[in-house]
Amino acid sequence: MSLPVLDRPFLESIVREVVKQHLADGAAAALKPELTVSISARHVHLTDEHVKILFGKDKLTHAKDLFQEGFFAAEETVMIVGPRRRMLPTVRVLGPTRSETQVELAFTDSISLGIDPPVRESGKLEGTPGCVLVGPKGVVELKKGVIRAERHVHMGPADAAYYGVKDKDRMKLRITANGCTTTFENLLVRVGEKIKLEVHLDTDEGNAADLEHAERIELSM
Repeated sequence: MSLPVLDRPFLESIVREVVKQHLADGAAAALKPELTVSISARHVHLTDEHVKILFGKDKLTHAKDLFQEGFFAAEETVMIVGPRRRMLPTVRVLGPTRSETQVELAFTDSISLGIDPPVRESGKLEGTPGCVLVGPKGVVELKKGVIRAERHVHMGPADAAYYGVKDKDRMKLRITANGCTTTFENLLVRVGEKIKLEVHLDTDEGNAADLEHAERIELSM
């Protein structure tokens, strides 16, 4: 039985399509932005006034640059005191200073302090509980400002264009580690100029997904 002879132009068209698809896949891989997923441990953002009260000086002391340009971990730490004198003794302060003081905790931190903060976008502090901050030079009693930070992804305009999203949209993060997959939904998109692509999870979320041993991480709509 003889096999049919394929038309040469037809074969060439198949080869062209295969090469075209291969080049397209390679270009897409080259354009894909590098994704960083970070665990955001409990921390405090302070106003200039509260820096002065807590530490007796005008500026925070720079200790370590964070992933996002212009942000840093300070040498200074504070004690956070909750109801019934429950406390976390050395909580890191992050800079630069802000217009409102904000305390960001994980759920387990909240349990330890006896505080029940809502899950909020950073800066959305109305209706949140307060706490007491203790520094080496003074004490600040906050009437509001304690939150569990809503899981979110920072990205620049080019990253947003790649994923087809805009500021305040919602995405999914899928993490596979040790054969187990965890999917975080409703990841808040925060788009800004000169911002690197970075997901922020709190310590509880990062530990639940075993982020340290992640084999595959996917960000999608």
